[in-house]
Amino acid sequence: MGCRERAAKSDLLRIVVIEGECVPDDRGTLPGRGAYVHPAVVCLDQAVRRRAFPRALRVPGPLATDGLRRFVEQTAQ
Repeated sequence: MGCRERAAKSDLLRIVVIEGECVPDDRGTLPGRGAYVHPAVVCLDQAVRRRAFPRALRVPGPLATDGLRRFVEQTAQ
């Protein structure tokens, strides 16, 4: 979604929406529509800048991505 590069599903991070917030689903078990992004801050920032999450997850309005960004920053280290 962010960089638009193809990758194996196991190399990507699944994102779902819970109460208006993008939440990481690293185990792939949360219910609902999911969107996939590389677990890198650069890719996440591109997706947020292009407003790709509301489109991909089919929800109206902006979504909170602060918690998702913290998760990606922690896992990248």
